[in-house]
Amino acid sequence: MPSSHVQIPMTDGAADAFVTYPDGDGPHPAVLLYMDIFGVRPVLEAMARELAEHGYYVLVPNLFYRHGPAPVVELPELIDSESRPALVEKLMPLLAEHTADRARADAEDYLAFLDEQPAVGAGKVAVVGYCMGGVLAIRTAAAFPDRVSAAASFHPGKLVTDEPGSPHRLLLDVAATSDRSAGSTLAAVHIGHADGDMTPEALDELDGALDAAGLEYTSEVYPGAVHGFTMADTTAFDAAALQRHWDRLLPLLERTIRVG
Repeated sequence: MPSSHVQIPMTDGAADAFVTYPDGDGPHPAVLLYMDIFGVRPVLEAMARELAEHGYYVLVPNLFYRHGPAPVVELPELIDSESRPALVEKLMPLLAEHTADRARADAEDYLAFLDEQPAVGAGKVAVVGYCMGGVLAIRTAAAFPDRVSAAASFHPGKLVTDEPGSPHRLLLDVAATSDRSAGSTLAAVHIGHADGDMTPEALDELDGALDAAGLEYTSEVYPGAVHGFTMADTTAFDAAALQRHWDRLLPLLERTIRVG
């Protein structure tokens, strides 16, 4: 299976990224995979390879490329309750600098990179994200409904805030401006929440926005799973919840971006 580390030309320089895709004849439908706060590392590369084995070209960019190549901070083999607070403290300023405007500009560059790859098929892409990347998956889908067919967000950060640019409000905006007859609307969304990450009131507000947007979606709490449940290199990892994630994600991709 072809896999490599590449440099993506960006508005603000160059982003390092991991790419992988199936053996054999392409082109393949594309998945843009957004990292969690701890960055591009072996566990995410393994998840990308899993997707590639199912027939997808997968791009995993280093979202913190402005601060250096991944990993931007040294990571232990296992991110546990002792190491996690110090790591998060180092990484939160980087996340704060990754503003909505920067995220949108970067997403446009990532999509342009995918458009130029011979192994990537024509048509829309899917965006998948974890933790901070789960928020960015929703933002990217809302910003580029003509390019993104599906979005999947797992143990995301804050999707409901009081800000005008809150991700749940962006979904309403894209629904209001999309032309469904022209195929310029987002096809489907799945959000897999960690147990306790959002209040019942916030979940209701998010689901209400998805309903009002008229999107095909599932938004569900993974019972007993804590924040970060998909990441096998952390003590938050939950094997059953990870499998549930695959059980939701793979059918979503199959029906939205698979060709033939």
